[in-house]
Amino acid sequence: MNISRKKGPLYLQVKNILKDRILHGVYRIGMNIPSEPQLENEFGVSKITVRNAIKELVQEGYLETKSGKGTKVIRNTSASKLSKGKRFTEVLVEAGHTIQKQWLQAEVVCNQKGTQPYRLFGEQCLRIQRAYYLDDIPYIHFTHYLNAKMENTEASDLNVQSLYDLIQGQGISLEKFRDEFAVAIAPSYVEDVLRVEERTPLLKRSRYSYDEMGSVIEYSEGYYNTDMQQYVVNYDV
Repeated sequence: MNISRKKGPLYLQVKNILKDRILHGVYRIGMNIPSEPQLENEFGVSKITVRNAIKELVQEGYLETKSGKGTKVIRNTSASKLSKGKRFTEVLVEAGHTIQKQWLQAEVVCNQKGTQPYRLFGEQCLRIQRAYYLDDIPYIHFTHYLNAKMENTEASDLNVQSLYDLIQGQGISLEKFRDEFAVAIAPSYVEDVLRVEERTPLLKRSRYSYDEMGSVIEYSEGYYNTDMQQYVVNYDV
């Protein structure tokens, strides 16, 4: 796993990777995470780095450590600004599914006039593409458009932190989100990633993420193969 001191404290990078695996069902509730020597070997870090990462996850309530019994996952949900209810991935993980992310591409692109990215960000922006796998089968394709000032973001960074963590790491606070849903035909390259037949109608989710000044910081388009799994939202009252 590619982590580096240039990207911040090593223990925080290890913590974020482990937390991401917990939230996406790689490490399930009741399961022991790999041992400290295994994690030291995987990340190429010291024992104290691994212990500090685990310590923080214990303090946040994700893990429980018992002498002689290893370190066990006891929680797999996180607080989210996106909803008072559970996030979609949390619903799937609780149902016993495993969610895996794959970052496909990150590059600065020239936006075509008349498109939503052009209207929001002008002639250039950072475009990030990623895929989500549901039980090892491609299920969602996301394309994210962000202000070009984040162009120094590296693909390896995206494997360590979530996209929204990276945005907030730039000193940007996301305060509001708006989702729009439609049924649409995906671009051919999205159909290839999702392995669906040409011109298959898919659920399309468009998301706008705003900072405290009301400016759009991120715009994304997600295509879901709902033949595999319907989009689910649970709300807490």
